Amino acid sequence: MTEHIILLHGLWMRGFALGMLHRRLIADGYRVHRFDYLSVASSQQRILARLQARMGECAPDAVHLVGHSLGGLLALRACLDAETLPPGRVVCLGSPLKGSAAARAFATWGRGGEVLLGHNRSLLEQGLERWEGPREVGVIAGRLPLGLGAMLGQLAGEHDGTVAVEETRLPGVADHCVVEANHTGLLFSQEVTRLVTAFLRHGHFDTTAV
Repeated sequence: MTEHIILLHGLWMRGFALGMLHRRLIADGYRVHRFDYLSVASSQQRILARLQARMGECAPDAVHLVGHSLGGLLALRACLDAETLPPGRVVCLGSPLKGSAAARAFATWGRGGEVLLGHNRSLLEQGLERWEGPREVGVIAGRLPLGLGAMLGQLAGEHDGTVAVEETRLPGVADHCVVEANHTGLLFSQEVTRLVTAFLRHGHFDTTAV
């Protein structure tokens, strides 16, 4: 069976930011696709409908999702009811799965905050309570504290400059690990690529299995 990976970028980004991760995963033997969407202007319903349709185009092959930041949250929302979707796993990179303190700080800016966060504001601010979907989910968090969220002073404990490690620890996921990278750096880290591949193949981040 052919294995596909659909990559999802985060807030204020576009698909070109995933280029290095894309190339590395192709070298690992996957068919990789970048899912580009308007993270602020598009409605969540439209994004999810497009993503699910894109996944369906790859059936009956396996389709994994790898989402950075907001992309990870959207990946999980798309897979909550996966009965009609092809099989696969999900990896979230630096995703505030339990809600983002930085996003809540932006929201206090009034209309300016609403414009910055767009239609996915509620998902970013509140996150999810736990993962109860049918797919195995792995989460990779960073703890190099360089980024806009750190400048806002909203992050407690270890963080990647934008998302706190604690914000990524969602009950119900299959595995979780922390690496030395900041939020954007998760997309360029060779270690992260190795961990993604390990989880997609085995359902856990055991580095001996990479």
